[in-house]
Amino acid sequence: MSNSVLDQILEVVQSSPHSAKSLVLYALVNTLEHEGAGCLFKLTKLRDLDPEGRRLAYALMELMVTEANSGEAWKQAKQRMDELVRNG
Repeated sequence: MSNSVLDQILEVVQSSPHSAKSLVLYALVNTLEHEGAGCLFKLTKLRDLDPEGRRLAYALMELMVTEANSGEAWKQAKQRMDELVRNG
């Protein structure tokens, strides 16, 4: 599941790195990566997402619940997202 969700989010970010959808999902990935900070994410930002974007956001939250928001697949996906958002 984790690779599938991360791959889907990478596709969204790669297709349009600076769109609202990409940036909201990217912000959520960043938030979930740092649980020690309390996973602070403004939930009203979910309103900026279409139903598919919200599905991906909820799937990301499920990854955090199952403690799959770390590891090599997460790290690689996050690194690629960083590159796309910064240079895309």
